Amino acid sequence: MSYRCGECSFTSPKWMGFCPRCQGGPLEEVAESTVPKQSGPAPVTTLLSETSESGAPRTSSGIEEFDRVLGGGFVAGSVVLLGGEPGVGKSSLLLQVAGRIGAAGRKVLVATAEESAEQVALRARRLGVGDGEVHLLAHDDIGSIIAAASELEPDLLIVDSIQTVRADDLGSAAGSVGQVREASSRVIRFAKERSISTVLIGHVTKDGGIAGPRMLEHMVDVVLYLEGESDRGLRVLSGLKNRFGTTHVSGLFEMGHEGLTAIVDPSTAFVTGRRSDAPGSIVFPAIQGRRTILVEIQALVGAANGTPNQRRSVRGVESSRVHQILAVLQRHAGLAFWDREVYVAVTGGVTIAEPEADLPIAVALASSLLDRPIGDVATWGEVGLTGEVRAMSQSARRAEESHRLGLRPVAPAEPTPIPKTLADLGLLRA
Repeated sequence: MSYRCGECSFTSPKWMGFCPRCQGGPLEEVAESTVPKQSGPAPVTTLLSETSESGAPRTSSGIEEFDRVLGGGFVAGSVVLLGGEPGVGKSSLLLQVAGRIGAAGRKVLVATAEESAEQVALRARRLGVGDGEVHLLAHDDIGSIIAAASELEPDLLIVDSIQTVRADDLGSAAGSVGQVREASSRVIRFAKERSISTVLIGHVTKDGGIAGPRMLEHMVDVVLYLEGESDRGLRVLSGLKNRFGTTHVSGLFEMGHEGLTAIVDPSTAFVTGRRSDAPGSIVFPAIQGRRTILVEIQALVGAANGTPNQRRSVRGVESSRVHQILAVLQRHAGLAFWDREVYVAVTGGVTIAEPEADLPIAVALASSLLDRPIGDVATWGEVGLTGEVRAMSQSARRAEESHRLGLRPVAPAEPTPIPKTLADLGLLRA
């Protein structure tokens, strides 16, 4: 007999009242396996130069925005982890994907441990999913799910969710670290052996990270995250990890009564309704994979509230980047923010990590502080600590998208001091 921790799977030959690894509860007794280890043939190695790529094409999800984030569709044997806040639309999106693939003549197995088959069927009818070979299995035992998938041999397996399924031979409850690790490893091994594309839905913690052991994100091939603002119905599907394509690619959807609808022209969706005569508003042409998306960056500089430390609220960009830009504006442009409250946000729930967003942030801050609107302008550029602005890569693509929506692109062709850049936009004198 041996004893195992239900949280981290630590094993010990003797019982202990707590786990020395994770400081969890008491160890649980488990029976040793009596099945002798089978000896098989020795593994065969091959030269990397003689190993060919799989000739099987990618399987399209039937949703262009979803395929864009995946890099062209599902790769056979790949495992995708989809995370997101409760109610954001993870299950609905994958049910729509299952319907599209099933309607194309392929088999899909949707295994749910959170809902009954009747509940999933009710939502499927609301979403217009019904035709094709979409099979449902309402079970929380990972062994039963793998057995059903082994018999059906689907082209796509969806597990909803990995935190609610469990392995019967582990004594811990579903959702524990040990259960999530064991269940996910079994599904991943099965997907690789049978070349079945698999999607695991993951819950998130209160901090926004995917619940369970961190190694889960290392084990899978693709990590996607679905987020959005409930008041607008906009959903952003982002690729955080992709072994078969590029990351930092986003797909945009709009949540409605009939599910998620792909937004074909996201630039128009983000810019429509923007007030060009409002101070603190500027448009930034962001690069998302192979396309350019226009997003609005807003800034609000308010009066002091009488406290020594003024509030800084940032959404959609790194707060450290905003603090750096504030320091540059104060040091090199003579704009003081130390006694003001500062709010910066990217509309639409989009997150931007490009250094070219520095100049739009600086322009929005200066515009709000001086109470001067910018107008129909799109700008980009990296702001350095010495006060210069550099226009980085993809300037032609950014300018083309700006012209398409009637905006005037403004970006320095060579390193330019930030006071001169702000003066070109009518904010400061050169």
